[in-house]
Amino acid sequence: MKFTRRDVLATGAGLGAASLIGGMPAFAQSATAKIEPEKGASLRVLRWSPFVKGDEDAWIANTKKFTEATGVEVRIDKESWEDIRPKAAVAANVGSGPDIMFVWFDDPQQYPDKLLDVSDIAGQIGSAHGGWYEGPASYAQSGGKFVGLPLAVIGNAVCYRDSWAKQAGFSEFPKDTAGFLELCKALKGINHPAGFTHGHGVGDGNNYAHWLLWSHGGQVVDENSKVVLDSPETIAAVKYASELYKTFIPGTESWLDVNNNRAFLAGEVSMTANGISLAYATKKDPKLAEMAADLKTTNFPVGPVGKKVELFQVTTLIAFKYTKFPNAVKAYMQFMYDEAQMAEWVTQSSGYCCQTLKGYANNPVWTADPLAAPYAVASETLRPNGYAGPLGTASAGFMADYVLVDMFAEAVTGQRSPEEAVKRAAKRAERYYRT
Repeated sequence: MKFTRRDVLATGAGLGAASLIGGMPAFAQSATAKIEPEKGASLRVLRWSPFVKGDEDAWIANTKKFTEATGVEVRIDKESWEDIRPKAAVAANVGSGPDIMFVWFDDPQQYPDKLLDVSDIAGQIGSAHGGWYEGPASYAQSGGKFVGLPLAVIGNAVCYRDSWAKQAGFSEFPKDTAGFLELCKALKGINHPAGFTHGHGVGDGNNYAHWLLWSHGGQVVDENSKVVLDSPETIAAVKYASELYKTFIPGTESWLDVNNNRAFLAGEVSMTANGISLAYATKKDPKLAEMAADLKTTNFPVGPVGKKVELFQVTTLIAFKYTKFPNAVKAYMQFMYDEAQMAEWVTQSSGYCCQTLKGYANNPVWTADPLAAPYAVASETLRPNGYAGPLGTASAGFMADYVLVDMFAEAVTGQRSPEEAVKRAAKRAERYYRT
């Protein structure tokens, strides 16, 4: 997909109205000193495949606007979620490929020296739009500088069929992990099992595994990055996960990010965890009207740790140093964060992409639909995956290798005892966290 200055902006009128969205603060865009692209510049952008069509449509339309304004041709490619990480790693290592990429979690921490320093525009953009949320901003920083721009946080919530939960005897969704297990048992008892991802899903697999660990008080490392994964709390989390797994539809250990969506939409499961894209899909298909009316969303219940602790999927906009047009890269980034573009992107993503700038927090998309409520505070409340240590090469490598996800999968499927699975995961963790 490639845009030139001659492309017609078919959706320009709708996007031009973005700055007029009710309740959105009018930050002065002049606070950001505009960067002029190099003459004859062209860019290639690689993003992840969308789960919400409005996200992609708005990004493409905003890119067309950029080309119209600057003359810079932009080609947009996309890859599956699971393929983004290896594609970015290859580009960083060989020194060629896309100029700009959407990447996951702390991937920028794996090759910060290969990334363009964008601290100048990060500071300007943050000042112009209310400041960055700390969580997503931590993923985009390395060595005291921004090696990317926090782009979005994809919230994660439990999505369930309300009528089936009531049929199972639950008029209200359980607030704690003990009640949650009982709900899952009851749903299986009425032949409407739940299903949560134990496979290598970049988002769903990692989100679920970290909630299981953190909700029971476990953690991979302490504040000094010492591996403390092999603990009674972690073993308790694994044993709890094993009991939950007994209530699931078979095969969740092989699920990727798309599988739980398909299972839910097909009516095969009564409950799963996902972004708001699941609700979006039910509303877009007339055949799923009954499901759409029955769908409810909520945050994961609180475990023995006594507080909400969840990982949400962070995506960062990065640029590689090898780009021939660093000014054009920065100009493109600036343009996409201006209110007329960013506010519309969040709106058209139907709340799938939670803003990383505080100035966009009161976007009407968060109150237009009650289903959006659990996703509205994703950027504000997320816990980074490196907890309780800092983000860096170790946390990035540990997550990229799916160590935590594998630990739970090995135990719940009976490949290893909980104790054996935890010890093996701790040894794998020590390979990354060398002290």
